[in-house]
Amino acid sequence: MWALRRASSSMRSHSRQIVGVRASVVQVEIPSANVEHQGKYCQGPDCRDLPKSVSSIRFASSRSFLWSRKLSSEAGAKSSDKEDDLEDGFSDLEVPPETDNAEDVKKKEGDEDLLSEGEIAVEEEEESDEVVDNSIDLSDTESDAKSDKILRKKNLASPLFKIIMDSPRHNMSAALEKWVEEGNELGRSEVFVALLNLRKRKLYAKALQFMEWLETTKRIEFGERDYASLVDLVSKVHGLHRAEQYIKKIPESFKGEIVYRTLLASCVSAVNVTKAEEVFNKIRDLNFPITTFACNQLLLLYKRVDRKKIADVLLMMEKESVKPSLFTYKLLIDTKGSARDISGMEQIVETMKADGIEPDLLIQAMVAKHYIAAGHKEKAEAALKEMEGENIKENRAACKALLPLYASLGKADEVGRIWKVCEANPRLDECLAAIEAWGKVGKIENAEKVFEDMFKTWKRLSSRYYNALLKVYANHKLLSKGKELAKRMSDNGCRIGPLTLDALVKLYVESGEVEKADSVLQKASQNNQMKPLYSSYITLLDNYAKRGDIHNAEKIFHRLRQIGYVGRMRQYQSLLQAYVNAKSPAYGFRERMKADNMFPNKAVAGQLAAVDAFRKTQISELLD
Repeated sequence: MWALRRASSSMRSHSRQIVGVRASVVQVEIPSANVEHQGKYCQGPDCRDLPKSVSSIRFASSRSFLWSRKLSSEAGAKSSDKEDDLEDGFSDLEVPPETDNAEDVKKKEGDEDLLSEGEIAVEEEEESDEVVDNSIDLSDTESDAKSDKILRKKNLASPLFKIIMDSPRHNMSAALEKWVEEGNELGRSEVFVALLNLRKRKLYAKALQFMEWLETTKRIEFGERDYASLVDLVSKVHGLHRAEQYIKKIPESFKGEIVYRTLLASCVSAVNVTKAEEVFNKIRDLNFPITTFACNQLLLLYKRVDRKKIADVLLMMEKESVKPSLFTYKLLIDTKGSARDISGMEQIVETMKADGIEPDLLIQAMVAKHYIAAGHKEKAEAALKEMEGENIKENRAACKALLPLYASLGKADEVGRIWKVCEANPRLDECLAAIEAWGKVGKIENAEKVFEDMFKTWKRLSSRYYNALLKVYANHKLLSKGKELAKRMSDNGCRIGPLTLDALVKLYVESGEVEKADSVLQKASQNNQMKPLYSSYITLLDNYAKRGDIHNAEKIFHRLRQIGYVGRMRQYQSLLQAYVNAKSPAYGFRERMKADNMFPNKAVAGQLAAVDAFRKTQISELLD
């Protein structure tokens, strides 16, 4: 752990603001860091404005960082500015019974990928590089966890699920009662499959109604994980306040660490750092153990809002004897790589190996990706050869990752060589990677051929694969082809969801039709009652900012707030850039940010200075 802390030392810098916590503490001499604020967070001199409700936190001029029974700002999320999501796996009802046969499940492999975007909603990362921990493991045993992981990859048929889907919300309880009265079995296995399918489709309101019916009718004996599942669903459907209120109703014997951990994850998904602090403090007050999962949540949060503080989390893990997991290393490696600290990234890899954890394919691909981004071509090529192994045909699992990585190096021949291994009997994920890779190297015809050949094996494809080709067209400004493909999607019964809309917005923007992209986004959000992706709005906001179009930039910024995308520094930076490019003062912008509980980082501070109407220049001082 000490080696990890040393490896992460460059993530932090000296600061006047040090987080301290109440009395019974272990004092460690360690420099603190400036905080780059996003969300409900604080930085610099304004740290004193942290909500007073978090009574366990104070700010001092001492150079020591104090850890104790209270901790500031612990949470986590799906990544990047695109939120996202920690889900599934909360309930006993959502852990497959031991009687389930994993071999029977395997027969259904591949069905999920053939469903439409409307049937299984998928939220795309705004930063595709972001590491996400979806491994909320509430299983009692390792074998249960493995069974759960296997089953989560499948789309299981379920008569109970069909009843839930076919029933209007106002009539679901009656339909379920009738189904049970007809002699149908309602055991944990049936409930598990139904909940799994509902969660996969993000039908949280129906899942909540179903769980509430189970609780009210006592059809299933609830355990702690079942109550935790309800906390998660209440939070997703009704918000954090209602989730907190529900916890008060849970029997004390079932109000354990899993319940509060679930609430913590919900706070993270809502990007409510203040509330996450309170929940974590509550966990510690109740003397629950600090788990690797909780620490990973904190690392995820700091990766998003303040990477310099990651070293402090590692210090806490060392003091609490919390062992890093594989995901901990993945996140640290990705953080170092994203910061272009290649030597630090390599040091963390060596530390992981010294701890007896060998890099898996995901980590190897991550390292190679960061080598490429940092311009270390030779190191990247060596990493890719290591991924391949001695015989790529025998190591086919690496093909999916190798295709886009070789494409990023501009090696079209290598993309062709790897694709030849897969081409005779391709898998869905390999096809997706091939479309992306051929697009990167400019081989549009090859990407189109992969797409068309997929219909020979799979008669129906989900929107996901259309979207991949749409992005290729967008990147190469092939507007007419993109329009034709979008029409084909509609004709083939694919619902135009947020991912497709995002691809269409990018298609129009890259083709120079920003206003048309704006119109498409607005119509889709109104007519289809869908919530567009954050990245769709940012694409428009960035382009209006580039033009110095303050009016339209403000309009998109307002839409972001209306739809619920708040507390993100990214949109403030882009809006400020519109003022900078327009050479127009942004009156009251600093106060506007403060009212939103947003505090400028270094980059934003520079923008604010550039658009300050009262800024003194050398010539203005002379003339005054």
